[in-house]
Amino acid sequence: TWTPMSLFVYSRSVVLILREGSCSHTGGEGSHFVLHVTHRSSHLIFVGLQKIKEDVPSKNKKSQFVSISKNYRSVIRACMEELQQNAVSTQEGSLASQYGDQVSILLAIELIWNLCEVLFIDAAPAGSLLLHLLDWVRLHKSDVDARAREVLQSDSPAHHQSYWDVVISLVLQGRVDEARQVLSKQASLRAESSSVFKRMDVLLHTMPIFNPTGTQTLTEFDVKWRHWHEECDRCLQDNTFASNRHLETICKILVGDEDTILEQKELLSTWYHFLVTRLLFTHPTIKPPDLHYYAQSSMSMFLGLRASPEPLDIILLSAFEFDLHQVIKDCSIALNNWWFVAHLTDLLDHCKLLQSHNLHFGSNLREFLVLEYASGLFTHHSLWQLAVDYFDHCPEFGRVYLELQIERVPLDTERKAIKVLRICEDRQMSEQGSICKIMAKRALRNNRLGSALSWSIRAKDAAFATLISERFLQDYCNKGSFTDLDLLDNLGPAMLLSDRLTFLGKYREFHRLYGENRFSEAAKLLLSLMTAKIAPRSLWMTLLTDALPLLEQKEVIFSVDQTYELMSCLEELNLVTKDSSQTDQDEDIESTKTELLRLALARNLAMAIVKEGTIET
Repeated sequence: TWTPMSLFVYSRSVVLILREGSCSHTGGEGSHFVLHVTHRSSHLIFVGLQKIKEDVPSKNKKSQFVSISKNYRSVIRACMEELQQNAVSTQEGSLASQYGDQVSILLAIELIWNLCEVLFIDAAPAGSLLLHLLDWVRLHKSDVDARAREVLQSDSPAHHQSYWDVVISLVLQGRVDEARQVLSKQASLRAESSSVFKRMDVLLHTMPIFNPTGTQTLTEFDVKWRHWHEECDRCLQDNTFASNRHLETICKILVGDEDTILEQKELLSTWYHFLVTRLLFTHPTIKPPDLHYYAQSSMSMFLGLRASPEPLDIILLSAFEFDLHQVIKDCSIALNNWWFVAHLTDLLDHCKLLQSHNLHFGSNLREFLVLEYASGLFTHHSLWQLAVDYFDHCPEFGRVYLELQIERVPLDTERKAIKVLRICEDRQMSEQGSICKIMAKRALRNNRLGSALSWSIRAKDAAFATLISERFLQDYCNKGSFTDLDLLDNLGPAMLLSDRLTFLGKYREFHRLYGENRFSEAAKLLLSLMTAKIAPRSLWMTLLTDALPLLEQKEVIFSVDQTYELMSCLEELNLVTKDSSQTDQDEDIESTKTELLRLALARNLAMAIVKEGTIET
């Protein structure tokens, strides 16, 4: 059972499931799941709220804000229900206790939010105000329904020990039709006093209830209510219910006898329930500006002189006094919960309710709280992306905070790094270069050349792209084949980042053309790589060796001029090789390759001369 005044004791010792986006100590997988659903659901509502346009008519805008407020409360309610199910299903006593504590805190959050919705967002006028407050009390005092079901489902409801408590509780909440239904069980058993029960039934049945959608004015309702109130008072003066003390107690409640209502402290349980019941039977047409007088006196009467108000009492009293800034301040301190104050303040700021004293104060307060909440979200391994939208909607400092936080995101995986990078690219943030370099170096250390090259291209780092291209070529020389073919085949304009990358891309293109039997195109490309000096000199022998299969083809691939160019490259390479220090074994290998190439070039030259001469003839 929720004890509203004790929940703030928990808030200092229990890590809230909504606190700063952290769920590392909430206990159990159930809390983790609930946490994710709650933050993601509220994030969607928050983003939707930011899209409401300023030019929407005030009446329509108000209904939208009320709907959004109810959506936030439904998220809280769903979170509570999930935690309650977890508490019931768990076998661990300590874990069930934690769940119970979290439910208690969430109940307080919804209680405060609901009251702010009634008083500020919906801003119910006189007449409707009390109806909303009654709904507020009924929603947060639901144990009456459970007890009523228990009584009505028993073998003899009229003799149940909680029978009269249920009847009086229903009356205290203004649920007169349900009270009449339960009273009928007693009346059917007491034929001798049925007239007394009928009289009470008439009083309850005729109790006026204001209908905000009807044609009745507030003045007409007030007159009708006063006549009914006088009738109740007349029954009390005539001792109509003197034969039944329970009915007499109900009649005293109907006339608004404060001492009698106070005697029902156990059934009321809280001073704000006492306040709403007191207003229901003494001042049902209460106007919002007069509410704080009744709230202060009700709290004093209910708590007495000895008991000091708890933080929850102070927060609710501030709300009844229409002091929004105090409500937000006290909630920030008592709840230690940025989720609640950030979303509530954001909604109130959209309703233009925080600018009463200073035009910029409301927006600054809203931005500060949203930034604090988003900063907490950023520390969570799977919720950090949600924080980005919160930062985006903080016009003054949001980008600065995002730039600071994005630097601290641990780039555990490439998928996460790509997400961070996309965030930076969308917002044209300078951090994207450093992220790409970090990922490129990490991939290179792990010998993942394709990933390293991809990240260096993203970073537009020519020096690093050159280094990785060298590694690709070394790998090719050692293995005789390329890795990461998809990347190399789709470099596109990115290959222009550095000369070595250009060569790598074109060299891979040569191999692809050769594999597709497009020999003429392959030969032309291979020759251009050498004559344009794009290929590193260390790979010239490799490229000339790649030309051998083309030189040995039955069909002439290289023309006379192209063959002379290949011969020139071979001779230039030999001159360089002679000047370099090589082992005897390396010299023999190079010499063998050179002789094979000279022979192949000579044959190709002869064939090319014959072919070209024949064509001319």
